[in-house]
Amino acid sequence: MDIQVIKTEPYFDQICGTSGLRKKVSVFKQPNYLENFVQSLFNSLDGFEGKTLIIGGDGRYFNNQAIQSIIKLAIANQFGRLIIGQNGILSTPAASHLITKREAFGGIILSASHNPGGPNYDFGIKYDTADGAPAPQSLTDKITEHAKTIDHYWSVAIKDVKLSEIGEETIGNTVIEIVDSVKDYAEYMQEIFDFDAIRNLFKSGFKMHYDALNAVTGPYASYIFETLLGAEEGTVLNKTPLPDFGGLHPEPNLTYAKHFADMMYQDDAPDFGAASDGDGDRYMILGKKFFVTPSDSLSIIAKYMEEIPFYKGRFYGIARSMPTAPAVDSVAKSKSLPIYATPTGWKFFSSLLNAKKISLCGEESFGTGSFHLCEKDGIWAILFWLNIIAITNKSVQELTYDLWNEYGRTFTSTQSYEGLEIEPTNMMLDALKDKLESLEGQTFYNHKIVQTSIFNYTDPITGDEAKNQGYIIDFEDGRIFCRLSGTGSSGATLRMYYSCRTNRKELFSLDPVVALDDFIKAANEILQIKEFTGKDAPTVVT
Repeated sequence: MDIQVIKTEPYFDQICGTSGLRKKVSVFKQPNYLENFVQSLFNSLDGFEGKTLIIGGDGRYFNNQAIQSIIKLAIANQFGRLIIGQNGILSTPAASHLITKREAFGGIILSASHNPGGPNYDFGIKYDTADGAPAPQSLTDKITEHAKTIDHYWSVAIKDVKLSEIGEETIGNTVIEIVDSVKDYAEYMQEIFDFDAIRNLFKSGFKMHYDALNAVTGPYASYIFETLLGAEEGTVLNKTPLPDFGGLHPEPNLTYAKHFADMMYQDDAPDFGAASDGDGDRYMILGKKFFVTPSDSLSIIAKYMEEIPFYKGRFYGIARSMPTAPAVDSVAKSKSLPIYATPTGWKFFSSLLNAKKISLCGEESFGTGSFHLCEKDGIWAILFWLNIIAITNKSVQELTYDLWNEYGRTFTSTQSYEGLEIEPTNMMLDALKDKLESLEGQTFYNHKIVQTSIFNYTDPITGDEAKNQGYIIDFEDGRIFCRLSGTGSSGATLRMYYSCRTNRKELFSLDPVVALDDFIKAANEILQIKEFTGKDAPTVVT
């Protein structure tokens, strides 16, 4: 078997974002585009020869074609073993677990997460390190730099590996191992949660719907919820991973999963509803005619964390991304736990998790996780909710109202403006930056601004710096946070985060849109969103 040296030229758009590289499928299908990026990744690593690499993805369009190319590059670059999910499937949390369980050097995960899939939509690739965590900024910066100068990559001329059959084969000096995508992850969940208690919950007549959105979690959810936990057949909807997600948008929120939310608001809705995104690291929770916000979900998990024996005596602290409404801060204070606010991107939680500074972390887009993995984990969070319900015998709505009664209600809304032109969007944020300090002391719609700032972050463990992560406008009774998203594949995405808090129980049932209306109007006036972007309204509201 000959190792081939393939001449190439750099693509200058291979700049890593929050979660690796995301582009349209048509971009990735350009000659040598994927290969350039993967070789740039390998060029950024040291000491992997003879070591193990995990490979898998969410099954979206171009997934298996990309895996075949990566196999050839990995063999040529002298990896000793490639462990690949059957049929090319591995959820992001399952891949993270497999990396640590098999003591792999790292893993390549193929996904654009919550972005739509299909030949005309999005594809993505990211790297997780030996601890199962997303590549840190220092590594992604190296990848970007290598991608600017790459002039060749190494590959081998072999027939495609059969991904459908579990087993091993050896090609050259590399062992190719195809593994059950679900088994190891499901076993790990049984170590964490009380599956007997959850089984009894379903035996008592408790009903659940889970929407896999034709994405990666279908096989995981079918096996865990229906086979292991005894939920009735049909509990898991849209369970077959499809290259285009069957036309469904793989983001679990009230806009893109409206069909599922509408089902949960029917009179005959089940007791509990949940959905996950394309690669299985995000989730959404609903009760019967009741939606739980990401910040409330994180807070409820924090409130009951030590009720789960796996976490008893191991609750060190909590972290949330800065855009996430500070509802969980009150829970942390009541438990005398430290609270950290990080930039968006799971990699910023990883050092805190590894240093045992925190045990729980979460972000505004329904990503939640713990020290069990260095990735966010949707099915883990859903199992946590089911375990809480089994312990307390309370409904989703009752658990949420208990939280509000104890800590007050934090109203939240995230409004995303997608597909914006980059230049005017940057001009808008530059204008905000110029006037940010002068806003202090001003009043908008009877709400006074007390402080403004640009969010800069220094990792307390590594000392790594992340600058200009967003703009904070603090009012006496609320907050606006805005930033550009790093997870889109084209154009600019502006995300606006609003929150305010009340202890007045008579206001708990208020619609969040009504509670936050003044702050939303203030943001539009301060940023002049319509004037700069031409957008009358956000694309997505959650």
